[in-house]
Amino acid sequence: MNSQVFFADAESNLENAEYVIFGVPYDKTSSFRHGASRAPKEIRNASWNFETFNMRTQVDLRDIKIHDYGDIDVKNDKPEIMISKVRKLVSMLLSKNKFPIAVGGEHSITPGIIQAFPRDIAVLSLDAHIDFREKYDNQSYNHACVIRRISEHIPIGNIVLIGVRSADREEFQEMKKQNLFYIDSFEIKNKGIKQVLSKTKEYLRDKQIYLTLDIDVLDPAYAPGTSTPEPFGLTTFDILEIIDFFSPSLVGFDIVEVCPNYDNGETALLAAKLIRQTIEQNWFKKHG
Repeated sequence: MNSQVFFADAESNLENAEYVIFGVPYDKTSSFRHGASRAPKEIRNASWNFETFNMRTQVDLRDIKIHDYGDIDVKNDKPEIMISKVRKLVSMLLSKNKFPIAVGGEHSITPGIIQAFPRDIAVLSLDAHIDFREKYDNQSYNHACVIRRISEHIPIGNIVLIGVRSADREEFQEMKKQNLFYIDSFEIKNKGIKQVLSKTKEYLRDKQIYLTLDIDVLDPAYAPGTSTPEPFGLTTFDILEIIDFFSPSLVGFDIVEVCPNYDNGETALLAAKLIRQTIEQNWFKKHG
């Protein structure tokens, strides 16, 4: 196999793996920049840049059983069909006690993943946008409706948004009305990431957490290759602290909205590193 076939160091078979990576090359509802469907391939390619050993965590990915399932064939599907296929695959992985890691694709893939989980989990969304519209472009499963669709499966009190800084007025008012917990990027700047993490932990208590990471939560200076960039975002070290802090509670992860057409590979490199970091930290907290 070559670097275009599978994520680096994901050399275990499906049955033995603890972590399973799969791609969802989908961008049918993108509303600004297009090309997120190329991200799984580019992120896999970028993953081969890194050493298996991480000097910061002192974890070596060769010690972790990881499988790359490949991509789900969704490129030409309507959003509802894509959601169904994603839910079916994640349900199978959960039935085998795997930790699912989805590589988008746009953020519209995430509700399909969440629908496969029990309703008592929490969802932590790192995103520049609230994504709480009922419909966008006459679509319910649009990338701008992700959190609204998730809230139909799990209680809205189990959802946390961190890093948001962009919303439609009516969407924002509806979010406030329904008491959706959020911390915007300006609060993080003013109070510091550690205080924000403590506040979030107090809110979520000891729930198991699914982490969905829209790469546009980062300031475009760090992740220019994204579908809907929004200035005044988080730093790479902010994201690292969030992953480190919540890693013991994580039961699944996705990274979405990398759009390789709009940079020189920097954002795919960052996404690949964040996938590796999430695996390392979760594995170490369970086995280290």
